[in-house]
Order: sequence, then structure tokens, then C-alpha cells
Amino acid sequence: MEKSAQTMGKEVNNNSYEDFNISQKQLILKRKCHADKVTCLCLLNDGRLVSGSKDNNIIIFNKITYEPDLVIKEHKDTINCIIKLDTNILASCSSDKTIKIFKIQDSKYEIIQNLNDHSDKVNKIIELKNKNLVSCSNDSSIIIYHKTNENKYEKDYHISTNGWCQCIIQTKVNEICYSESEDGFFNIHFYDLKERKINASINEINITGDEPFNMITKDLLILGGYYEMYVIDVNKYKLIRTIDVPNAGLIFGFCKINENMFLIGGEDAVIRQWKIENDDINLFSKKEEADKCIIFGLIKIGDGKIASFSDDESIKIW
Repeated sequence: MEKSAQTMGKEVNNNSYEDFNISQKQLILKRKCHADKVTCLCLLNDGRLVSGSKDNNIIIFNKITYEPDLVIKEHKDTINCIIKLDTNILASCSSDKTIKIFKIQDSKYEIIQNLNDHSDKVNKIIELKNKNLVSCSNDSSIIIYHKTNENKYEKDYHISTNGWCQCIIQTKVNEICYSESEDGFFNIHFYDLKERKINASINEINITGDEPFNMITKDLLILGGYYEMYVIDVNKYKLIRTIDVPNAGLIFGFCKINENMFLIGGEDAVIRQWKIENDDINLFSKKEEADKCIIFGLIKIGDGKIASFSDDESIKIW
């Protein structure tokens, strides 16, 4: 255990993931530091893991002891997403309708900006390749924030949606893809940021409305559903493949291992590893969570290890 903890803080070395096989991984550490379910994870440049929770708190963990280095209690409701914007800059969004930008320095933090433009819970934030920020919300809107020369974010414009928006991702240089909930189904829209219009849509797809919602290659977008995954060609704006995942139930979480492999989590407490080969996607390996907890999220943390969070308020290292 001690040896594993000492190597945990190193920056992600992609070479250590070339021969990654989830079936051979063992649970080496479990931490329960939140008072409610963990909702999101991200990794700082210094190797420290950051978690958000339904207890409204953000925790930054010590990379050696894996105990909390810092607890941030600035949100008033569930933390829905945390992302790293710069070496020591974090952004978080919450069901309290706000986005907060933090500067992290060792075991201290400073709020450097509050964004209060949404009127309902903020579900997701992403940083675009041009360093602008995008957020989506249950208030039926997506907001684009321009990053100024003073490293502040100013609201540029908003996109109106027909239902609540929970997932968003950049698919091309000037394009984002987002999900929109309507009448129990989800519509997927590809939005041109330059022309400010929808390029294409895929309607009434039976996804979970949560992760995974990720690019598995530069051309392919993968969405998680009920007992199946959907693969979309972002150039043709077309659903090209449906992959059955028997017994999985709802599919949550996504972790890209390398250019040829990724992980997903499931309602059945199984982590599944998939291999991409010649544009085909096949199950490569899997591991069942011993505590039978739903796998909500996964992230690479370096040295061939991954972290996961489940519905038992804990973070686990594999």
C-alpha cells in the first residue's frame, strides 16, 4: 500500500498505459472523505486528485498520503463538474446555478471569479481549444464565455435549447455537440460556434443523459445508453453503430486509456475495457466492482492506475 501511494502523485505517463488490462488491476486504495456521493473527478498538473460531491464540497487530495490537502466549501449545492483550466486554476459548476474559478496554491485557494449567468443548475463546463469556456444548464441554455487578456471570463453569447442540457463536448475547432432532453428522449445537436447555428441533429436517441459523452477518435463520438453505446461519425453527422452491452444497465463514466482503448462504467458495477481496431470496437477486458457499486466515473491518474467513484461516497484507486 505504501509503495503504491508514493507513486500515485506522478504526472500521467501514457507509456504506462500501453499494456493496460483492467482485469489484472486490483483495488489498492479506498477513500471516503465526502459526506455524500462523489459526482466528479479531475487531476491537477502536480498529480493531486480533485473530487466534487453532493455534499457541496470540493476536496483536493494529498498525492502521498491520499488524505485531504484542502477542502473547498464555496458552493451551496451539488458539484456537478470540475475541470482544470491551467496549472493551478480550477473551474467548478454546481446545482446552485453558479460557476466558480479557483486559484490553487498548495493547501490554500482563492476564488478569482464567480459566474452567475444561469438561472438553474449548471450541469457541465468545458474548456474549448481557444481557451474559452462553455457551460450548459437546466435553464435551457448554453453560455459561451470569452477568456480575456486579463485571464477573466466574460459572457459572449448564449444558445437557447428546447429542453434541459446536461452534456456538451467540442467535436471540431468551431463546433460543439450537446444533448437536449425532450419528452423522455435526448436530441443531439452539432452547433457551429462561428456561424452560430445548428449544423445537424440526431433526434430521439435513448442515451442516459450523462457520461459517457466523449470523442474516442478525432472522428467518432461515443454516447452511453441503456445496455448499449452509440457511435456517431461527427463528419457525416450520422449514427453509424450501436454496440450492445448486455447486463450493464445504465452506462456511466468514460476513461480514454490510449488511442486504441477506453473504459466505461456500468450500473451493474462492472468496469469494461474496449479496444478500437480497424474502426471496429470490441470488448477487451472487464472487472466487477467487489462492493457491487455503480461505477459513475473513471479517470487516469498516472503509472498505469485509474481512479473511480461509485454510489457509496468513496473514491477507489485501481
